[in-house]
Amino acid sequence: MLYTYQLQTKKEHFHDITKQVQDAVKESGVEEGTCLVFCPHTTAAITINENADPDVVSDLLVGIEKAFPDRREFRHFEGNSAAHLKASCVGASETLVISQEKLLLGTWQGIYFCEFDGPRNRTFYVKIT
Repeated sequence: MLYTYQLQTKKEHFHDITKQVQDAVKESGVEEGTCLVFCPHTTAAITINENADPDVVSDLLVGIEKAFPDRREFRHFEGNSAAHLKASCVGASETLVISQEKLLLGTWQGIYFCEFDGPRNRTFYVKIT
């Protein structure tokens, strides 16, 4: 089953999409299987990280910005090369295990859509097998 979701994003932000993905798993009726969460954009990404303390997301954004700052040497005409670098390093997808009709996530884990070049209208997909 394939589920399609739309997001209106902010400039640079991690959007918690855990509930949407969990709801897709529940709706699918799959008891044991896998769930792929995929981002079809080159300046956005998907990641799994802590969702209990919002400071973790803030720290991740600060760290990613420090690791991949915008640079004068970048030649891409749209001026968003840093966003492309961030998205490539974080990754376009995450695969999760479904067990007993639920995602196997750690106690503190959440699933995030990572926006590096917003604000934008974005799409992500959830494929359940």
